[in-house]
Amino acid sequence: MNAPNPPLRVLIVDDEAPARHRLRDVLADCADELAVDIVGEADNGLDALSQVQQKPVDAVLLDIRMPGMDGLECAAHLNRLAAPPAIIFSTAYDAYACQAFDLNAVDYLLKPVRVDRLLRALSRAHSLSASVLERLRDAHPKARSHLSVNEKGRVVLIPVADILYLKAEFKYVTVRTAAREFLIEESLVQLESEFGEHFLRVHRNCLVAAARIREIGKLPGDEDGHFLRLDGLDEHLVVSRRQYSALREKLVKHKQ
Repeated sequence: MNAPNPPLRVLIVDDEAPARHRLRDVLADCADELAVDIVGEADNGLDALSQVQQKPVDAVLLDIRMPGMDGLECAAHLNRLAAPPAIIFSTAYDAYACQAFDLNAVDYLLKPVRVDRLLRALSRAHSLSASVLERLRDAHPKARSHLSVNEKGRVVLIPVADILYLKAEFKYVTVRTAAREFLIEESLVQLESEFGEHFLRVHRNCLVAAARIREIGKLPGDEDGHFLRLDGLDEHLVVSRRQYSALREKLVKHKQ
């Protein structure tokens, strides 16, 4: 006689308590068809990521629209784990907005969630590729609240608000905060497109946090050379001649 399959360990993530309770009830109604163990709840993406790294989770029922870190961003960070959990999105989007999920073969649940639909989603739940998540983000654009890197098997989050500059070096981008540096494999052009409201280009390979610019000046003995300094950092960053005038104009507008 074959041993029964172990319960599917599920984490429920939704910023609204009634929605989490509804999912608990629907999961309980699935018990005759599928063994499920609810290993926790989270009301935001940050807590969800923390819980998945602290205990085994097979699948995450993940709300999309949440304040701060939304479901799509949370899924992208979860995907950096060595063994990412399966992701099933839950959403109140209308059918037209969900076309992006259909086209990318991503399972999602329309609220209010039904038992038969949840069973079908859980039975075929799978982890998502980075390319699929990128296409979903393109369809539902929102700037991330955090960047992330994988260090020693753990996902380390970098709050965008803490970033002083982003500098392209070979195939990597150096992310500098007041505390330390990180290396990420992302395009500086794409980062500028996503975070252009907060970062200004000062060189072909460097973006800086506009709100953290402390000083702009000329390099001694160099007629065309300019530099800037940022709050929380003693390092001088080179400002290209091409970007200098545009940077001064943007700073004036940014401070207005």
